[in-house]
Amino acid sequence: MTQLALVIDLNVCVGCHACVTSCKEWNTSGSAGALADFNPYDADPTGTFFNRVQTFEVGTYPDTQTVHFPKSCLHCEEPPCVPVCPTGASYKRAEDGIVLVDYDKCIGCKTCAWACPYGVREQDEKRGVMTKCTLCVDRIHDAALPARDRQPACVLACPTSARLFGDIHDPASAVAVAIRDQAGYALMPEQGTRPANRYLPRRRTAIALHADDLVRAENPLRVDGAEPGPAFPHGATEDFAT
Repeated sequence: MTQLALVIDLNVCVGCHACVTSCKEWNTSGSAGALADFNPYDADPTGTFFNRVQTFEVGTYPDTQTVHFPKSCLHCEEPPCVPVCPTGASYKRAEDGIVLVDYDKCIGCKTCAWACPYGVREQDEKRGVMTKCTLCVDRIHDAALPARDRQPACVLACPTSARLFGDIHDPASAVAVAIRDQAGYALMPEQGTRPANRYLPRRRTAIALHADDLVRAENPLRVDGAEPGPAFPHGATEDFAT
C-alpha cells in the first residue's frame, strides 16, 4: 500500500516558518479553505493552522541548543481519529494513505481532536468543522501542474530543503532512503498509531581543522596586495571603513 508522508530533517530546519505561511496561503485558497484567522498574534490567539513550528532549547547552560520542531498531521497508518468519528467524516484513503476530513459530513464535535495524541486537529471556528493537514492533496495529484510542483506547499517553500515528500513504503524513494540512512524516527511510537511522517534527528557535522586553520595572523596583508596595514574589503577605502 502506498503511504505518502513528510520526512523532516531537524538538523537543517531553521525555524523560519516558511512552511507555516505557505501552508496557510495554499489551503486558505484551496479546497480546504477558507481557514478562519480572527486574531493570530495576540496573547489569546485564534486561528486555524495545519502546520506549526515549535521552538525550544535543550541541554544545560552553557551547552544548550535551539531546536525547531515542525508539526502537522502525521497521517498515521493506524489513525485513532478515524474510528471515533460518529459521522464517518474522518477517513484514510486507500490509494495514498492520506487522512482526510469530509467537511460535508463533519459536525465539529471535536471527538477526533480528543483522540489525536499529537494535537494536530483544529476546529475552523467560522465553518464549525474539524480541519487538518491534507498533504495538499488538491495539488499533489493535479496533472495540470508541472511535476515539480506536485508537492505539498510546505515542501516547495522550505529554503533549506528540510522537508521531503514521498512514499515511505517505496524503498527506492527519497523519503525511504533518508529514513533508512539517517535513522528517521516516528513521533511517540508508544501510542501505537504508526505515524507516517518521520523526523531525521539532529546530528553533529564533522569538520576537520588543521593547525594552520587555528592560527590567526595579527596583521595580514591587505587584499589589494599593499604592505601590511589596516585591512579593508576589496575595493573599499579608509573613508568607507570609518
